[in-house]
Amino acid sequence: MPPFVPKDFAVPATLKTNEFHLRMLTVNDVVKDFDAVITSVDHCKTIWGGKWPEGLTLEQNLIDLGWHQKEFQIRQSFAYTVVAPDESMVLGCVYINPTDKSGIDAEVYLWIRQSHLASGMETRLYQAVREWVQSDWPFAAVAYPGRSISLAEWREIESI
Repeated sequence: MPPFVPKDFAVPATLKTNEFHLRMLTVNDVVKDFDAVITSVDHCKTIWGGKWPEGLTLEQNLIDLGWHQKEFQIRQSFAYTVVAPDESMVLGCVYINPTDKSGIDAEVYLWIRQSHLASGMETRLYQAVREWVQSDWPFAAVAYPGRSISLAEWREIESI
């Protein structure tokens, strides 16, 4: 497999808007991230079409965050926490992942805490992330499963 991003690509550290900031998800976010996830279980289950995060514990969340942090450091995938501008609250996450789908360079997932859905924040996050990925990342073809393509259609795309 070729590297997910070129060796000389400077991975963006942040994306900032007046409403939210994105930065690398780390183990230091475990408590605030856990709160965001467990208060958004029903919504999170719709993002990937599965059961996650049912039964998630703080310890398992710490393990997951450590995994995401390490993958970011070794440039295999990029998990960003979405935080309030003052860092007082984790609002959600953005995941930029490699894919094995034919004709696609990356797959991106995102979610906002359930309590913020009615405000339209997730739509604004999606728009900001699409623009950011298009302008600042080295991908020609990016899929947003569950957004730009339905999860059912995504699963039907042939793998490489």
